[in-house]
Amino acid sequence: ASHNIGVAMDSAQGLLVPNVKNVQLLSVFQLAQELNRLQALGAAGQLGSADLSGGTFTLSNIGSVRAGIGGTYAKPVILPPEVAIGALGKIQILPRFDAGGQVVRAHIMNVSWSADHRIIDGATMCRFSNLWKEYLENPASMVLDLK
Repeated sequence: ASHNIGVAMDSAQGLLVPNVKNVQLLSVFQLAQELNRLQALGAAGQLGSADLSGGTFTLSNIGSVRAGIGGTYAKPVILPPEVAIGALGKIQILPRFDAGGQVVRAHIMNVSWSADHRIIDGATMCRFSNLWKEYLENPASMVLDLK
């Protein structure tokens, strides 16, 4: 399967969603290079139609919108032909209870997912969300799972 991951970007022209083609074939370094290339082209208003089409999944980092107006939660909308989208909110420092019942400072980021249920059922999205959370909280586990 081909995975073309869209990355929502704010630009002077408005929202752009270029996508990284065949992300499953890229190393972490190649992925970083491609994201930098797309960001530079987007900022210059030079993204081509090939960069903007064919996405299968999008990540929208609503928490990092310029000028400090980043949001904490969104209900992302799928744009066909994509099958799913995720919105990553602004990280907040909030009080939480630790295992011993003490109040501690915790870094919390709301994440919301939407999926086309004709293609991905809710249980699959839930499993994906749990795995994604595990990788985010324990990056070493992601490295161990790389093939």
